[in-house]
Amino acid sequence: MAGPSLRPHVHWAQRHRELYLRVELSDVQHPDIAITDNVLHFKAQGHGAKGDNIYEFQIEFLEPVEPKPVCRVTQRQLNITVQKKESNWWERLTKQEKRPLFLAPDFDRWLDESDAEMELKEKEEEKINKMKIESRVPKDPFKHLKKGYLIMYNLVQFLGFSWIFVNMTVRLFILGKSFYDTFHTVADMMYFCHTLAIMEIMNSLIGLVRSPLIPAVVQILGRNFILFVILGSLEEMQSKPVVFFVFYFWSIVELFRYPYYMLSCIGIEWKPLTWLRYTVWIPLYPLGGLAEAVCIVQSIPIFSETGKFSLGLPNPLNVTIQFSFFLQIYLIALFLGVFVNSRHLYKQRKQHLGPKKRKMK
Repeated sequence: MAGPSLRPHVHWAQRHRELYLRVELSDVQHPDIAITDNVLHFKAQGHGAKGDNIYEFQIEFLEPVEPKPVCRVTQRQLNITVQKKESNWWERLTKQEKRPLFLAPDFDRWLDESDAEMELKEKEEEKINKMKIESRVPKDPFKHLKKGYLIMYNLVQFLGFSWIFVNMTVRLFILGKSFYDTFHTVADMMYFCHTLAIMEIMNSLIGLVRSPLIPAVVQILGRNFILFVILGSLEEMQSKPVVFFVFYFWSIVELFRYPYYMLSCIGIEWKPLTWLRYTVWIPLYPLGGLAEAVCIVQSIPIFSETGKFSLGLPNPLNVTIQFSFFLQIYLIALFLGVFVNSRHLYKQRKQHLGPKKRKMK
C-alpha cells in the first residue's frame, strides 16, 4: 500500500516562450497534471527519494501561462513543458519570492537571458535559411497529378482484392462450395490485379514512391510466376485445393496494404490500420510462401510428364533441360524471397510500431 503523499525533487529551466520542469520520479503511474488559476497542480504515483509513494506539489507561476501543459513520461523521470502567455524572461519561476525547498535549477538546460536570446536568434536564422533553401527548390507541377494517380491505383487494387476475398469467403463458408473451383471463379480478377501490380515496380523505379525496388520486384514477379506460369498454363493445377490458400493469403495481405498506402497519399494515418498493415504479414507471408511452394511441388511431376517449357539444345549437345529442374532451383529462390520481404517488413514494422515515448497533454 502506498505511503503518505510527498514532494518530489523538481528541476526547472526556461526560455523566452517556455518553461521546463523535470520531476525526479521513475516508474510514474497515473500522473494527474493540471493548471488552474495560473497554479500547476501535480500528483502521481512513482518511485522517488522516499521510495514508492504518492508525490504531489503545487507551483504558482510568476506570470500568466497557458493552461495546457505537455507531459512526457520516461522510465526514469517525468518532463513537463509549459507555454508562457507572453514571450519574456522571468526573474524567477514562482510568485513567492522564496524558492520552495523541492525546487532547484536544471543546470543541464539552464541558460541566462543573453544565452537564451542567442539561441532564439540562431533558431530564427536557421528557419530563415531553411525557407531560402526551400524557395530555391523548384515546385513539382505534376505533384497533384501524381498524388491522384497513386490514390486511384491503390483504390482500384483494394477494390479488386476485396472482391476476391469476399467472393472466396462467401462461396466457401456461406454457400458451402468446394476448394476445387477457386481458380475458375476468381482468376480473371486475380489476373487483372497482378498485371496492374507491375506498375508498383515502375513507380519505385522512376522514384514516384519511396519504396525499395528489390522487395517490390521479388514479390510481384514471384506472384506473377505462380499465377501465370504455374497455374495459368496447367489446367491440372487449376482444380487443386492449394489454389484457394494461395489466393486467400495473397488477398488478405492486400486488404490492409493498399488502404494504408492510399491514406498515406493524403497524409492520413489511422493507427489500427497501420498496426494491421505491419502485423498481418507475420503469419501470412510464411503461410503464403509455403502454399506457393506446395503449388510448385505439385506442378513438377506435371511439367516433367508433359515436357512443357522444357528447352532442347541442338547438336552436338542434344540435351533437353527440363522445366521441372528449373522449378526445383526456383523453390530455393522462393524461400529466399520470403526472407528478403520479411526482413524488409520487419524493419518497417520497427520504424512504424517500435517503442516510443509516451506523451500526455
